[in-house]
Amino acid sequence: MSLSPTTPDRAGHRPDIEGLRAVAVLLVVLGHAGVPLAAGGYVGVDVFFVISGFLITSLLRREAAAGRLSIHRFYARRALRLLPAAALVLVATLVAARLWLPAIRLGELARDALSATGYVANLRFALTGTDYLDADAAPSPFQHFWSLAVEEQFYLAWPLLLLVARTRARTAGVLVAVVAGSFTAGVLESARSAPWAYFGPHTRAWELGAGALLAVLAPRLRGAWPGAAGLAAILVAAVWCDGRTPYPGVAALLPVGGAMAVLAGGCRPLAARPLRAVGRLSYGWYLWHWPVLLIGPAALGVDASPPLALLLAAAALGLSWVTYHLVENPLRRHPRLRRRPNRALGLGAGLSGAVAATAVTVALLPHPVPAGAAIRDLPVATARAADPYAVVARAVRAARDTRELPANLTPSLARVNADKARVWADGCHVEAPATAAPAGCVYGDPAGSTTVVLYGDSHAAHWFPALQRVAGRHRWRLVSLSKSSCSAADLRLWHDGLRREYTECARFHAGALARIRALRPGLVVIGSSFNYRPVDTRADESGQWRAAWQRTAAALRATGARVAIIADTPYLGGERVPVCLARQARLKRIDRCGRRVPAALRGPAQRRSLTGLTGVTVIDPVPWLCAGFCPPVIGNVLAYRDTNHLTTTYARTVAPLLDAALPEPE
Repeated sequence: MSLSPTTPDRAGHRPDIEGLRAVAVLLVVLGHAGVPLAAGGYVGVDVFFVISGFLITSLLRREAAAGRLSIHRFYARRALRLLPAAALVLVATLVAARLWLPAIRLGELARDALSATGYVANLRFALTGTDYLDADAAPSPFQHFWSLAVEEQFYLAWPLLLLVARTRARTAGVLVAVVAGSFTAGVLESARSAPWAYFGPHTRAWELGAGALLAVLAPRLRGAWPGAAGLAAILVAAVWCDGRTPYPGVAALLPVGGAMAVLAGGCRPLAARPLRAVGRLSYGWYLWHWPVLLIGPAALGVDASPPLALLLAAAALGLSWVTYHLVENPLRRHPRLRRRPNRALGLGAGLSGAVAATAVTVALLPHPVPAGAAIRDLPVATARAADPYAVVARAVRAARDTRELPANLTPSLARVNADKARVWADGCHVEAPATAAPAGCVYGDPAGSTTVVLYGDSHAAHWFPALQRVAGRHRWRLVSLSKSSCSAADLRLWHDGLRREYTECARFHAGALARIRALRPGLVVIGSSFNYRPVDTRADESGQWRAAWQRTAAALRATGARVAIIADTPYLGGERVPVCLARQARLKRIDRCGRRVPAALRGPAQRRSLTGLTGVTVIDPVPWLCAGFCPPVIGNVLAYRDTNHLTTTYARTVAPLLDAALPEPE
């Protein structure tokens, strides 16, 4: 969200708009602090987009009517008003991240800060949000800069369109087209890609455009009821919406319409002094609250909690008061900067350069992650052992008592993001929008007489390095068919990210089965996560999964292939394992990044459903990873690249175990 300060000249000042700004920031802060009934606090974003569109357009139209509209001065004012406080928060957040956040995150956070200072943060977060392997990443302390980026992208073009349109009728026509087109894009994108729907400029422009259209048409709603009804609509939206609401789709009409009603009709209660005081500080509070909420617990050495979040939010309000009086006001009222636009633009460029320099320095100088002594190389020992299972089992048991990272950890924490199966780089593992596997994707021995198919979701893909090694040993022709969040079980699934039925998965499943029939493989190896929800939540879940797996197995056996299913791997909690290890290594307690087996196994209904499947070999990988406790590091190998996907290194390490467990191909 943006609480970009856009108060017009004193002649057009409306104290109730200041109060509305306060309502918007309070909703966002309370939502981020985890306050009950404020899960939809993100609707404050929409409210402020409408306010910004209304106020900026009102100001530009007054200047155009007076014959003094200057695009140069407009951008200079924006730079002077926005960049000083933003630059201060960006630099302070980078320094705090360097001091208190895990070192392996600093490169990623530096890129986030650079995108924020360049006002393209929304595009960056839309792109990273569609990366399935980043789905469990911790939120960035710079993520809230996305809305500032949306506003500035809109205002980069909007003054120019005003100059071209010239007349009120043409301006209104342009705005109607923008609002209609952008709203339609928001509804369609919400069904296709939640990250692009939420962060995309094309899906948010209609909210700014709605405020701008209100300024152009300047309707006057008489009486107290329109403003009161609008405020009520905003509050209802904040309570009604939550993380499962497709947004910003049709649901965004409620807060946007409510904000327009308040702006058109006024709302005297919003002009109360306390609300106006918060409204004046809203920009700084918005900038400070998010990094303080995220980094504060780490700096204090305590766990996050709602009471602590409220205290940290109050501290952020204090920081915004200091920023307002010592940074924002002195610079925006500085006579030389106000009279000379080039100096204001130069100051903005200098501040952006300072942020960029800080980001690069932080990325290049991370604090080291402590490590202990080097230990026996597990991949080498397993490859040479007569009984590789015994070697792995001993390493798993010993890992339970490991407190320090081994000096020869492989892959290293710095390189773990690159340690993923090659099917991602080759494009042979497809993401949510895809409905068909790409052609080809043949590995192992392409001329081999025996064809083996790896089929399933990303938990099939993370077994690819092991199966590729097995295929090389037996001279099998290996074909990979996998898609994120798409179980091979023949069942209608719900997709939490898309917030709807995952129809793309059903289409992929049908196409994959057709291709497997054409391949006539000797063996199909299925890998699957058990972290799924059926669309039908009323029917017995275990029964649904059993029938679904039986349908899939029957269809695959009909091709003449033998079928093996690798049951799901354990999940190691809410924080990505490498990030947890970097944090706990400083305390010599990396065991805190592991989990006991009962807490680590997801989907008991799916797991039970595999028992007794006809003609299917079920392979349980849990003993390869756990012995009552599931450690994050086994021997000298980092087992997980996030919370639930294996590293390529560990998958290859246990390849001999997978080889021994697989049935012979037909």
